[in-house]
Amino acid sequence: MKLSEVKSILPSLDHVVFQLENGMVVPEHFHITEVGMTTKQFIDCGGVLREDRTINFQLWNANDTDHRLEPAKLLNIIRLSEEKIGLVDAEVEVEYQGRTIEKYDLGFNGNQFILLAKQTNCLAQDSCGIPKDQLPETKKNACTPGGGCC
Repeated sequence: MKLSEVKSILPSLDHVVFQLENGMVVPEHFHITEVGMTTKQFIDCGGVLREDRTINFQLWNANDTDHRLEPAKLLNIIRLSEEKIGLVDAEVEVEYQGRTIEKYDLGFNGNQFILLAKQTNCLAQDSCGIPKDQLPETKKNACTPGGGCC
């Protein structure tokens, strides 16, 4: 989900709710401790130079169980971030504490934001040399160890 989509959804919400795909809801007293933009420059396994920009929200739970982040407040934080650090309309990635800092893609189910599991992918599939029909169904878009692409 792009930042512009988040901004268009927020005014229609009574409360900001984040839920993991397994149904677990992020405690309602969460904070968004960071809104930022991450730029990643890298070379894929086919030797192509790439750049990726994502907007980052970091969710954090504190002991202040009376805290609630209202939609208008989050929208103001986003607007301030756009003004101060020049956010672009990029995909939003959410960091949330699990065993370590976990990163999720962001979706919306009509009522709440959904933290979607991220997947690795081979960006140079034409260089891998693995026919798609030979990859396991869950790996159709990903390189495999020993596959020649990495």
